[in-house]
Formats: sequence, structure tokens, C-alpha cells
Amino acid sequence: MTIDVDLVVAGAGGGLIAAIRGAQLGLDVLVVDSDADFRRGNNTSMSTAMIPGPGSRFQAAAGITDSPELFLADVDRKTGGTADRRIAAALAQVGAELVEWLADDVGLPIELPTDFDYPGHAVPRVHSLPGRHGSALLGHLLDAVDRSARIDLLAPARLVGVAPAPEGRTAVLENPAGQREEITARAVLLATNGYGADRELVAAHLPEIADAHYHGGEHSRGDALRIGGELGAATGFLDAYQGHAALSAAARTLVTWTAVMHGGAVVDSGGTRFGDETTGYSEYAAVLAGRPGGRGWLVFDERIDGLCRAFGDYRDVLAAGAVRRADDPAGLAELIGAPAAALERELADLADVAAGTRADRFGRAATTALHPPYHAVEIVPALFHTQGGLLVDEHARVLDTAGEPVPGLYASGGAAAGISGRGAAGYLAGNGLLPALGLAYLAAGHLARSTRNPSEGAR
Repeated sequence: MTIDVDLVVAGAGGGLIAAIRGAQLGLDVLVVDSDADFRRGNNTSMSTAMIPGPGSRFQAAAGITDSPELFLADVDRKTGGTADRRIAAALAQVGAELVEWLADDVGLPIELPTDFDYPGHAVPRVHSLPGRHGSALLGHLLDAVDRSARIDLLAPARLVGVAPAPEGRTAVLENPAGQREEITARAVLLATNGYGADRELVAAHLPEIADAHYHGGEHSRGDALRIGGELGAATGFLDAYQGHAALSAAARTLVTWTAVMHGGAVVDSGGTRFGDETTGYSEYAAVLAGRPGGRGWLVFDERIDGLCRAFGDYRDVLAAGAVRRADDPAGLAELIGAPAAALERELADLADVAAGTRADRFGRAATTALHPPYHAVEIVPALFHTQGGLLVDEHARVLDTAGEPVPGLYASGGAAAGISGRGAAGYLAGNGLLPALGLAYLAAGHLARSTRNPSEGAR
């Protein structure tokens, strides 16, 4: 049987990394995506383009000492030791290589923000792009795809099945009219994201966040779980997810958690804080969901407003008119409909904590006093994407229930079990995009090596 392509990539988000890297290594690649509007509708394009790269040259240039081992320690601490250690180690090792390859070979304007600390990261290691938005990342990746004669892109076309073939796999594709086509390939990469758009699966595995707004790709329907299951693949960490506690209620656009890390506070409808916001935006989504009305207000000041404007998402929230402004605490309370006494007490407490005259009652260590004029955005909790999926090895090969690689099948991103452990609390900023891009990068490298040397595929 004739092989049509070396690799079929299902998912034109982070999976594009496998296409670009594979083509660079001499592979012919077909990328398919079920969403005709994938350029603005997938999770990569909706991300903040955060990529941990421990030990990168960008860190060295900024005088930051980091290493894969330090990153692994942060993952262990944040997940309570529940993350998949093998995958975490593989991604920790490849992170710096990945961001440097994106800069040098793909031409991305990689930068390393050092103006604030992301929750759980011991040092600044989350690389991004100017504007810090996934749409820019996806645009650069698509430009690289267009430049390669070895890559074809077909959309809309949904991968509906993967069958054995004499020299690899047969990918069964279906167009919106229901017509099917079979493509033979040496391997298939499942990069179709997770199951966040399937409300039944979310209710079954993530009941604490099931009623929250879903802010992810509408084609993330669990295709990889179904296709992998048909081939005997093992699954894991299906209760893991990335939530976010700061989706603008009015604009339905992300308010960057930078506002919190620079000193902002989250209050409920009664004008009171209800936890340590700096623990992480992912786990705080469920905390916010449990407050009266399932919503709250992110309160900050003029200084923080200026710092947040580096983020394209925040500028979108501003443009939508969702950021309110008040000249004093009483006006702020009236603006958000909260009791003035309660809100004024919270602002005074934050000032005392910042001055060191009292400890925060929730254990928040880092804060600053907020000064008028005040700003506030009404926020709702959201589910961004699921973090559990098919179990893979350090080469991104899908594993069966006996722990052996399923021949010719790889998975990355939300299609694969990630490195966030259980629930939402183990999520670190960038640990959604790192498995999406990093596992795709590793898959392409492994397939290229095994194509040149078939014995490599057994390792």
C-alpha cells in the first residue's frame, strides 16, 4: 500500500508545531481541522501564548537562573506530587529548546515578561509574544505552514477514525456533508484538544465547574478519547482542568490575572474578599463559582490598569466598556452594588497588609495598597480547557492499557493527559500550551527518527 503522507495531524492549533517541525525534518504532513473558523476558534488562538521554557537563553539574558529541575519542583509542589512525572520531565527538558526553536527557526518574536510573577512559578520562565495573545502565536504558525511545501492543510475536515494499515495508519476524514476519505500515513497525531465542549463529559468528570461558562474551542468534543478508546488506549487525569476566575461578565473576554498579581483583589457581591487570590486563577474559578450568584468583582487601581494594558485581552475588555471607574471607596461600592462599609474595610485591610501592620486573614503574602481612582470589572468563573486525556510517553506516543505504545499514534495538548495532576489546583500558567506545543514537537522528532531508523520506533 502506498503511503500518502508521513504524518496526519488532527487539529490546527498546537498541532501545527508537529507539522512545522516534521516538515523541517523531511516529513510530508497533512493537517486537518474540523472547524472552518479554527484561526480564531481553537484553544491555541484563545490562549495568552504562555510557554514555560526553563533554562532558556532569554532567561540567561535577563539574569534569571532556572533549570528543568527547578520547573519540575514547581510542578510537584503545585500538583502535590500527582503530575505524570515522565511527561513533566520530558516537557521540562524540551521547554527551552522549544521556545528557542520558535524564535530561531519559525521566526516568532519571543519575549520573556519579567514585570510580575505568575502563581506557582519560582522564577520568570513563561515566554510569550508582544500582546500576549494566542491569535498572534497561531498567526505566526500558520505563516510557517504556508511557507512549507511539505505541509498541506485541509479544513473543515474531521478525523473520525484511525485504522491499521500495512505500513502505518489509515486516517478516516469526514467533511461537513458527511462524505468520507481515507488517507494512509506512517502515523497520526491527535491534537484535537480535550472534551470541554461536551457538556455531558464535563458533568461526569468535572462537576465542580460544570455550570460555569465554557471559554474554549467549540470543537473540543472528546474526539481523541473516542478514537483512542477504539484503539485500546489508556486514559488518565480526566478530572483535571484549567479554570479561570476572571472572565469579564460583560465582555466574555479574559481579564488578565496580572491585575491580581500586581495587587488587585477579588470581592463578592457583598463587597468582601473570600480567599487568597494569588494561589492561582485556575483553582479560584471553582471558589468564585461557590459565591452568591456565582460571580464577583476584580478591584484594582490606576497603576494596575496601566500594567495590564500589555495584554491584548485586557485591552479588549477596556474597549468593550467593561472596566468601571470610581473616584473613592463609596463611589466604588455604589458602582458594584456592594455595602460601602464592607468594601471600605477590605480596602483598608489590604493597605494594612501592604504596610506590614497586619497579616492577611487568608494568608495572602504579596499585595499593595490600592489608591483612587479605583477600577472594577465584574467577573464570572470559566472552564478554559480540560487537562486529562490519553496517556502518552516521553515521545508523545499514545499508550495502551498495558503501558505499551499504540503503533503509529501520538497525542498532544488536551488530547493527551497533561502535567497538572488532579482537579484545577495543579495548573500552572503555561502548562496547557506547553503540552500542546511541546508534545507535538516531541512527536515530530520521534517520528522522523523512527522513519530513518525503524528500530527507533521501538524505543
